[in-house]
Amino acid sequence: MFETRRVDGVCRLASEGARWLATGWDGGYRTADAAFNVSVPTGFERTDLDSYARERLAAAEFERAGPVLLTGVDLVHARGARAGSVTVVATVGLSNPASLPIAADRSFGAETDCHDQPPTGTVNLLVGTTRALTDGTLATLLATAVEAKTAILQSLTGFTGTTSDAVAVGCDPAGDPAAFAGSGTEVGSAVRACVRDTIVGSLRVRYADEEIPNTVADAAHGVVTDREAEPFQP
Repeated sequence: MFETRRVDGVCRLASEGARWLATGWDGGYRTADAAFNVSVPTGFERTDLDSYARERLAAAEFERAGPVLLTGVDLVHARGARAGSVTVVATVGLSNPASLPIAADRSFGAETDCHDQPPTGTVNLLVGTTRALTDGTLATLLATAVEAKTAILQSLTGFTGTTSDAVAVGCDPAGDPAAFAGSGTEVGSAVRACVRDTIVGSLRVRYADEEIPNTVADAAHGVVTDREAEPFQP
């Protein structure tokens, strides 16, 4: 089973010898005993992210064992859920939402610049399954988790996510093999249910005392993707 622990603004999802795939600055495939979600302070400007992660994990007395996600959300707002073989932990912050309107609904009143930026709000997911997945199936599981995140955020807030969302998905190479991990599979269905419940739970506690922004213009930061693409028929 994947086990969770939270210490001093660091949340760990751990399973010995797990195989991980993560997005973000510390992303890619690796074998490691844990993945982490680390809360950064307001005004965070450090660019030596690997060194910073090591410092924070050492202060929490965690060994640097795997991928690290960063968020501006206080980890007291983290929420977890389990279903079948799956464990998920989420943090949700919407200070920097991203909107993708269709042509008829486009709003041009918000900032639209695309640029690198440190974590501010972020929706971060740590996902683990005790099933054994190939690298390709692990990538499918990541896509399933991101699709579920997008669907529930679109339903609850109207945003597809934020400008700095990140996901780490892990599996147990010694577990019962699963050849597929899409939404119609046991493991994919469990991930969808857990992502839904963790996002709803974290969103409710994070915004218990303040309004969720209704538009990108109402938020502290964020982007509206209003650029044009050139359609073609392949």
